[in-house]
Amino acid sequence: MADTQYDELGHLYDEHSATNATNAYYDRPAILELAGEVGGKRVLDVGCVGGHLARQLVERGAKVTGIDLSATMIDFARKRCPEAEFHQADLARPLDFLPSDAFDLVTASLVLHYLEDWGPPLAELRRVLEPGGVLVLSVHHPEDWHWFDRPDYFRTEPVDDVFTVAGRPMPVRFYRRPLSASFRALRQAGFAVDQLVEPMPLPGAKQTDPDFYPLLTTAPRFLYFRAISEEVPSGT
Repeated sequence: MADTQYDELGHLYDEHSATNATNAYYDRPAILELAGEVGGKRVLDVGCVGGHLARQLVERGAKVTGIDLSATMIDFARKRCPEAEFHQADLARPLDFLPSDAFDLVTASLVLHYLEDWGPPLAELRRVLEPGGVLVLSVHHPEDWHWFDRPDYFRTEPVDDVFTVAGRPMPVRFYRRPLSASFRALRQAGFAVDQLVEPMPLPGAKQTDPDFYPLLTTAPRFLYFRAISEEVPSGT
């Protein structure tokens, strides 16, 4: 994911993500629900954008470290949540500045679908998690092959889309993949999938975006995984 996608309209996207139905009433509540009790836990917030999720995690008692590719988003996050620690980092590259076994929980909200290959980033996330630690992630639902009129459900492929942010177009590119590919990548990285969730939005989404609310409640938009970092067998 090029950082310019979120740098060019950074201030507008930050305001948009604070209150729009998709982020505020659908995605973040689902991530927090799967994360469970976070008081006293060390949390790595991957793709932290402007720090909205980090803010809520800190308010629930977590010790949060956030990373994002966009320097603009990191600046917003530091201002919004000064209690947390934030770093500009590329999830597609090794996170060498983070020690192994340093976190109890990793949240990855709507970020992995920007990467074609999940293998190296998932391996890094497992490395920084303690054995038995939890990864909670959300990605585009594999039904997105219908949204973009793609001919082959089983293909992992790039898709170009345009978000509307404060009335302005925001081009983005992400990778769609079948459900089996997501499961396979998690298993190969040493995670055991604990929960697979297709959530409903909070009621406030209806007032915030009455036109979009019916789609959120009748068709899948995002898919949520709760996965456990398995212990490495002794002698390996």
